[in-house]
Amino acid sequence: MIALYDAVGREIGAEERSVVYAEGLWHASAGVLVRSGDGARVYVHRRTDTKSVFAGMHDCLAGGVVEPGEHPADTAVRELAEELGIAIESGTARPVPLTSASWDGEWAGRPLRCHLFAYEVRWDGPIRHQPEEIADGWWWTDAQLRSHLDDPAWPFVPDTRVFIAELLR
Repeated sequence: MIALYDAVGREIGAEERSVVYAEGLWHASAGVLVRSGDGARVYVHRRTDTKSVFAGMHDCLAGGVVEPGEHPADTAVRELAEELGIAIESGTARPVPLTSASWDGEWAGRPLRCHLFAYEVRWDGPIRHQPEEIADGWWWTDAQLRSHLDDPAWPFVPDTRVFIAELLR
């Protein structure tokens, strides 16, 4: 089950993930931009080819959908630990909110509607990919990521593109 939202961003219930994607229902996701401790580099990854949405595409946010009753900041912390093995311990700094946006797009010929919440965390520790989610990853400068994003054929997740200008320096 994932949280179901209305078009203006209020949680209104819960629904099975498969139904949300099949019917293009509004939901929410949270993603975390991981920067090196000095802020000079961004962690970019490639999603596995088995993901149900945006399979095999690149992204610079580790994230996922918001569960019923869950605050997007809690989703961000949970997904960061699940996907990249970065555990934010109790009492340590939480990811910093960066921006939010709504995305009313399309995937695989169906509508995909999502309220997106982006956060940032600084990290110099180890990264451990969740094998079911992340196929590969590496550190790039903002300029390196921008140069790839300038190529419209480069397979980058479309929802993160909604606010990429606000994420990169």
